[in-house]
Amino acid sequence: MAKERDPLRQVARWLAFVTNLPAEDPASRMRVLRTLESLGCAVLREGVYLLPDTPDNLQGLQRLAEHVARLNGSGHTLRLEALDDVQAKQFRGYFDRSAKYEELAKTVESLKAGFGISDPVSIARVLAKQKREFEAISALDYFPSPSRERAVHALQEAQNAVNSMMFPDAPQASHGCAEGGRYLRRIWATRKPLWADRLACGWLIRRFIDPEAALIWLDKTEPSPPTAVGYAFEGAAFSNNKSMVTFEQLLNGFGLQKNATLTRLGALVHYLDAGGTPVAEAAGVETLLQGARRRSSTDDEFFAESEKTFDLLYEAYSE
Repeated sequence: MAKERDPLRQVARWLAFVTNLPAEDPASRMRVLRTLESLGCAVLREGVYLLPDTPDNLQGLQRLAEHVARLNGSGHTLRLEALDDVQAKQFRGYFDRSAKYEELAKTVESLKAGFGISDPVSIARVLAKQKREFEAISALDYFPSPSRERAVHALQEAQNAVNSMMFPDAPQASHGCAEGGRYLRRIWATRKPLWADRLACGWLIRRFIDPEAALIWLDKTEPSPPTAVGYAFEGAAFSNNKSMVTFEQLLNGFGLQKNATLTRLGALVHYLDAGGTPVAEAAGVETLLQGARRRSSTDDEFFAESEKTFDLLYEAYSE
């Protein structure tokens, strides 16, 4: 019987990007190098970079080659195959993210020291950062490892613990939610067009209320799914009243109004959505959201861009 091939050879093809960048334009040269880094390229030697052969990677390198040509440089994408199992193992080793996963898992597990002592909202904020870090590592992880699973387990375990601390008696279903359900791992629905209050509510839900929420954007007359939690429109489970916008209603409904940073952010959202007491930075935030809307081709992209703005505001207000 023929000897079974080493599983390391299962990824048999690779992409090598060979480039010559113009030395007279350091800024453009640095942008190209940062693009290669963002793609997750391994450096074989100066001017030669390696990636697993996938359609997305091929497309990314081809676009980069076109950009380099416009800079009066050169870029060529070549397909390679490892010569033997030793070289295959070496190539895969360039993309080993185990150390990064292990470091992340240790950071997440260290949060346990603050359980019952630190404010669970503060722990949730740190945990959200670690989740974003995990997503960044995973985006460039072509060969998942046991270390990745450890990180996933640590994140999930910490999230369950934080949820229990933040919502020991989580609100039971009402306002049209499924009988006996809790506000975790739910579908949350709001209506288009998306703007300050609806965007901020989505950010708040993902960061502090239901980290695994699925957010959907309904057209004006589209009915909300019967199992979804509606927010920021007439007849929704959470909506504006005479004195508060939906963001502030969510703060009160989930006991988050004690968080001074979120309360301050709520005042900003209130002014952007309903007017009232002016907030100095409101004009700048509105400009950022307008820019995010213009550069986004879908509502999902618009929301993802707006999340960055609210993350930065939360950090600034925390200081």
